[in-house]
Amino acid sequence: MGFPRRIVLIAALLGSAVSGLTACSSFPFWSAGKEEDADIKDEYADWGPAQFYAEAKHAMMDGSYEKAIKLYEKLEARYPFGDYATQAQIDVAFCYYKNNEPESAIASVDRFIKLNPTEPHVDYAYYLRGLINYNRGIGFIDRWLPTDSSQRDPGSARDAYNDFETLLNKFPNSQYRDDAKQRAIALRNNLAMYDIHVADYYMRRRAYVAAIRRSAEVIQKYQRTQAIPHALKIMEDAYRQLDMPQMADDIARVYALNYAEGRLSKDEQYERTVMEEVWDFIGFDK
Repeated sequence: MGFPRRIVLIAALLGSAVSGLTACSSFPFWSAGKEEDADIKDEYADWGPAQFYAEAKHAMMDGSYEKAIKLYEKLEARYPFGDYATQAQIDVAFCYYKNNEPESAIASVDRFIKLNPTEPHVDYAYYLRGLINYNRGIGFIDRWLPTDSSQRDPGSARDAYNDFETLLNKFPNSQYRDDAKQRAIALRNNLAMYDIHVADYYMRRRAYVAAIRRSAEVIQKYQRTQAIPHALKIMEDAYRQLDMPQMADDIARVYALNYAEGRLSKDEQYERTVMEEVWDFIGFDK
């Protein structure tokens, strides 16, 4: 007895389908991915570490950071040992930094420091980490228009300050010391003035106790910065608002003793930015 006609037809259809799949495997759209991978591998098949590094360095100097990142990472993956791989680890961090990828840049720097704690130029890694955090959060407007950096989120500024302080403490003879020191001073002033902005905000909200506490923190943490006289004036005003004249007079005497002219110097005077004036005019803070 033969097979039913329906079963024969199904078997024939399945056989045709399998044959079709086998035939299609030779079509370009089935093998495009494999051919592309083969082309990429062939492109670098004969490259040694020196050629990888030279090409990556050239791309970096030309500002082709994405290409440089790709080449540096291939160099380290194929030749993980030796001077070229070590240099690639820190160079790729710089490329990520210049390509506005701070998270990847920080991760690369941290990895370099972890793998090469005694490398002769590890101080550069700490310096680069500070630069990455120093420039974090700076947008187009901040780069091209005068803005008050002390009003930005201080998170990255604190990280950058700690990075530069670490460099100064661990590597006192580093060639990056002078620049790191100047940046650390600027960051410290900005961090102090950020707290002054917060204290001033509390004053405008009549949260006088909070304003006093924040100002006292400024005086304790940021001696010898331009924020100190501002903190003293806020504290004096807050105590008077709280009807505590004795405390206010004590603060006034401290101010007078340290600022004999009775007013801030031009460098110490705080001028409200245009954006602050606009913000207050619109009334979003009220």
